Amino acid sequence: MSHTLTAAAAGFGTGLSLIVAIGAQNAFVLRQGVRREAVLAVVGICALSDALLIALGVGGVGAVVVAWPGALTVVGWIGGAFLLGYGALAARRVLKPGEAALRTEGEAAGSRRRAVLTCLAMTWLNPHVYLDTVFLLGSVAADQGPLRWTFGVGAVAASLCWFTALGFGARLLGRWLVRPAAWRVLDGLVAATMIVLGVTLIAGS
Repeated sequence: MSHTLTAAAAGFGTGLSLIVAIGAQNAFVLRQGVRREAVLAVVGICALSDALLIALGVGGVGAVVVAWPGALTVVGWIGGAFLLGYGALAARRVLKPGEAALRTEGEAAGSRRRAVLTCLAMTWLNPHVYLDTVFLLGSVAADQGPLRWTFGVGAVAASLCWFTALGFGARLLGRWLVRPAAWRVLDGLVAATMIVLGVTLIAGS
């Protein structure tokens, strides 16, 4: 029993240490949480996607993907271009906040669908997600031997806890974001994160 709990705790700690790092996915979840738009859908997509990728890593799929290194290169270019585009939109909101507000109100009906599609793209078009979940967590899980799936469950639990806390806890920042200037700062941070990561993905592909 103690070995099982130790493996689960190791998976939780390892998964949390990888997920908490600032990235495009976390920045997007934070913004959706603050805006209180499609939070449940976004959190669900991130957690379920991580669970699937972690399961693939624990199951040894990482070794298969290594045999086709061109896959990550293609994903890197596509994901980098997507992040640059999203970063440009966030930068536009910083420069023209009034125009962004009008556009958001006029397109409120489709905001949930856009959020879902954007979240899916940021999750599955980011090579770093595969490196962290499929390769790194998968290799660490392999060292656990017969308890590797227990390790994986711990990592999945860490992902679920983190994204739930980030998405639903972000609304606590609402009191500090009632002013347009505060939103411009948040969008500026999002824009910088997306653009830097986009350039990094393309340069490293």
